[in-house]
Amino acid sequence: MALPVLTMRVRLALAFLSIYTIWGSTYLAIRFAIETFPPFLMAAARFLIAGGVLYAWMRLRGAPRPTRANWKAATIVGGLLLLGGNGGVTKAELVIPSSLAAVLITTVPIWMALLELLRKDRIVPTLHVVFGLVLGFGGVILLVGPGDLGGSGGLDPLWAGVLIFAALSWAIGSVYSRNAPLPTTPLLGSGMEMLAGGAFLLVASLVSKEWAGFQPGNVSFLSLVSFIYLIVFGSLVGFSSYVWLLTKTTTARVSTYAYVNPVVAVFLGYFLAAEQLTLRTLLASSVIVIAVVVITTFKSKQA
Repeated sequence: MALPVLTMRVRLALAFLSIYTIWGSTYLAIRFAIETFPPFLMAAARFLIAGGVLYAWMRLRGAPRPTRANWKAATIVGGLLLLGGNGGVTKAELVIPSSLAAVLITTVPIWMALLELLRKDRIVPTLHVVFGLVLGFGGVILLVGPGDLGGSGGLDPLWAGVLIFAALSWAIGSVYSRNAPLPTTPLLGSGMEMLAGGAFLLVASLVSKEWAGFQPGNVSFLSLVSFIYLIVFGSLVGFSSYVWLLTKTTTARVSTYAYVNPVVAVFLGYFLAAEQLTLRTLLASSVIVIAVVVITTFKSKQA
């Protein structure tokens, strides 16, 4: 029997659902995976396997051979999204709880709004967007800054900075990918980006020598299951949905995943990993999410 053909509306809804919920859960999956896996090595293996499967599958289905320009663009996007973005998150979660990592990565739409000022056809932000930017950075300062609120001090500034840089790298890669000479088949481009990003992450693992002393036999069952979950759902389903959505709708709409991801990550971290859920975390998370809602809403209206 032939599978039913999904309408574009249903495909969009399913893609948004995957990045809303699955990506929120990947922060905790990363934390479990790197308990017994070296971070960069785990991320490299994740994307090389997922990228290889997706690339081979699309080529077997008749997708045209990518050009040199396609590979160049995919390498740039893969480096920005997966080495700078995902790699930064994976490494930082050695120190920072998965829930708070998700909250800081929520700043991606804030960076996107600022990046628009650097484009040739730059869009000057309205007062509403400026208010959202100020509110968003205020939430980051509240989360990262020193002091004590509700029994919780600030985060480690160094690793918080790594996460903020990861969000910036992801934002740059997302904005660049919209006009980059990627393959006309989005899923083929996803596979190429994962192969390129995985190769960069493997180099990072070798350079940092984090693999020294690593014994595959010491990988726990929880880490292995989390690793498989990241390959199948985080990469093949979630990342491919994200890349596909960037070609089918506006960046402002795609970035709405930032509303839901931190909520999913905070509660999963609390219930499944006993991560602290303090007044400071809740307040800062709420401020950042509200800022993202304001920025995304008024950016969409302005465009």
